[in-house]
Amino acid sequence: MDNSVVKTNSSVSSESIKVQEKLALFLAFIAGYIDATGFIQWKTYVSFMSGNTTSLGTAISTEKSGIIITSITVISCFLLGIYAGTCLSLWKRIKNPILTFYIVSGIFIFYSIIVYFYDINNVSSIAIIGFSMGIMNTIVTSVGNQKVNTDFVTGTLNSLARNTAMLMMTENKKEKKEYTSNTVHLLLLWIGFLSGASIAPFLLDYLGKWTLIFPALLLMTCGLLLSKINTKN
Repeated sequence: MDNSVVKTNSSVSSESIKVQEKLALFLAFIAGYIDATGFIQWKTYVSFMSGNTTSLGTAISTEKSGIIITSITVISCFLLGIYAGTCLSLWKRIKNPILTFYIVSGIFIFYSIIVYFYDINNVSSIAIIGFSMGIMNTIVTSVGNQKVNTDFVTGTLNSLARNTAMLMMTENKKEKKEYTSNTVHLLLLWIGFLSGASIAPFLLDYLGKWTLIFPALLLMTCGLLLSKINTKN
């Protein structure tokens, strides 16, 4: 069952694929921005669990309790976020799957307000943002027939290289078209994540404690636009 927020039929229309592609790129940009912000502020990745798992492994062997605590916290909260997001996408009582956008946006806004007035320790911050990133990872799971993860760069690059290789090796015109499309989608996804990570340091200096308001407003705006698109369809 596809838990994408874009309405699709058994055969995905070209219009739906375009919406999915733009949405995936948009979410990758936000993921890159937030991941870079987490790394700068708390020296921890809030969506890159491969890096956190490596940090956890090395910290266990070197007995660095601080890194062990933060790594276990962010990994477990990220998993809880994916669990919660998946349950929301499969819950039949929720008629508007775009609710996920508003939930993540609301968490960012609430967190920003609390941080502005009170000091929140790093572990609590990592837990909240890691959970949010887990939920956000369930919003778009595919672009057409290509499975994607908007905040998992390693998987994106792996799929990019595989599709490129299959594109070069096949002689079938239909397969070439499909692999070309997948390669472009995955490349744009990686560029989106990289762009978000690149802009984070500048906005962090400018916005300070309100830095997460930027992705919160983007998510809210995107949710509203998609609601209009799905209403028309």
